[in-house]
Amino acid sequence: MSNLSFMEKLLDGADVEQKTLGWVGEVRMCKRIMKNQTSDVGEIPFFKIGTFGKEPNAFISRDVFEEYIEKYSYPTIGEILISASGTIGRAVIFDGKEAYFQDSNIVWLENNESKVLNKYLFHFYKIAKWHVSNGGVISRLYNDNIKKTSIPIPCPDNPKKSLEIQAEIVRILDTFTELTTELTTELTTELNARKKQYNYYREQLLSFEEGEVELLPMGHSEVGEFIRGGGLQKKDFTETGVGCIHYGQIYTHYGTYTDTTISYVSQEFFKKARKATYGDLVIATTSENDEDLCKAVAWLGREDIAVSSDACFYRHKLNPKYVSYFFQTEQFHKQKRQYITGAKVRRVNADNLAKILIPIPSPEEQARIVSILDKFDALTSSITEGLSREIELRQKQYEYYRDLLLSFPKSDIEVAA
Repeated sequence: MSNLSFMEKLLDGADVEQKTLGWVGEVRMCKRIMKNQTSDVGEIPFFKIGTFGKEPNAFISRDVFEEYIEKYSYPTIGEILISASGTIGRAVIFDGKEAYFQDSNIVWLENNESKVLNKYLFHFYKIAKWHVSNGGVISRLYNDNIKKTSIPIPCPDNPKKSLEIQAEIVRILDTFTELTTELTTELTTELNARKKQYNYYREQLLSFEEGEVELLPMGHSEVGEFIRGGGLQKKDFTETGVGCIHYGQIYTHYGTYTDTTISYVSQEFFKKARKATYGDLVIATTSENDEDLCKAVAWLGREDIAVSSDACFYRHKLNPKYVSYFFQTEQFHKQKRQYITGAKVRRVNADNLAKILIPIPSPEEQARIVSILDKFDALTSSITEGLSREIELRQKQYEYYRDLLLSFPKSDIEVAA
C-alpha cells in the first residue's frame, strides 16, 4: 500500500485544516520560584530548564508548593509540558507526580481534549515549526508566539471523527515507541548480565592464591616504568599527521586496547613530544571522579604516538593486554585509591603508580587469560554496538511514520482563516 493510499484510507474523505495551538487550548506558563526557596533536599522536586524531563536539580517545601498551586493554574495529568528556551520544543507528558517547574522557561497547553488529543500534540511537537524570538541573550518561545504555531487537524468540524483519526495516529506512533522501549530494555538487561559475567571472570582470572605467582611493584626494574606525557593539548590537533592520544579521549573513545588513534599532530610537534611505542599502556592520570581515574588503553599500533600531559604511559615487559585488563580490576583500584589526591580534580602521579603491586604469571598464562577476556570483551562490545544500532533503527522507523502521519498530503490541507 502506498503512503498516499494509506493516508487516504485513514482520512476516509475527511478534510485536514491547519489550526493554531491557540484554537486548541490555553497556553500557560509556570510561575517563578526564587532560588532561595529551593534546596538540595525537600519534598517536591523542582525542575529548571536544564533538567526538564530528566532528574530534578533542586527541591522545594510542600508549603511553598501548595501556596503556588493555590494562586496559579497548574498542569493536570496527561497535559504536555514544553521547554520554551534551551532545547526549544522538548516535551514531556505530565504524569501527575508532584513537581514544580521554573517560570516561563517551561509552558504547557491547557487542553480538555475535546478537539485534540494530548498524545497527538506530544508527537506533533517533535516536528513543530515554532515561532522563536531571538531578542535578548537567548532564543525562546513566548506565549503569543506559541499560540500561533499551526497544527494539522483532520476533520475539525466533526470532533468525534477527528478524535478517532487522531487516536489511530497516536496508536501507531505509540506502538513504535513501545517497541523501541521494550527492545532497549531487553538488550540493556542482556548487556548488564554479560558485563557482570565479564567482571566476575576478569576478577577471578587476575586473582591468584598467595605464593602462586610473584607480586612485584609495577615500577620494579624487572617489570616496567611509568613515563609522564608531554604538553599535547587539543589545539595541537591536525587533520592528518602522526597519531596521538589525549588523556580525555581515554574516557570516551578507547577500550582495553587500540591500534589506531582518532587524533593527529604535525611532524614538527611530534619531534618534541613524549612518545608511546607498541605495547605501552597509555593512562589518564587526571579525572573529575575516582572511577575514571587511571583508565588505560594498550597501544598496539606499529608507529609511535604522542601522549598528552595529564596522562602517562607504562613501558613494561608484560603482555600489553594483560596489563590493560589488570587496570580494570578491583585489585588495581583498591591500591590506586590510597594514592589519589585533589578535591574537584582527582589525580594520581606516576611515582605512586609505580608502587602498585601486579601479579606476574608466566607469559603463557598471561596469554591464556588475555584470550579468555578478549572473548568477553568482544561479546559485550557486540551487544553494546547492537543496542545502539537497534535503537537508532527504531528511532528512524518511528520518525519516518511520524512524519508520514503528521505531514498530511498538501492537497488535503486547508488553512484556517
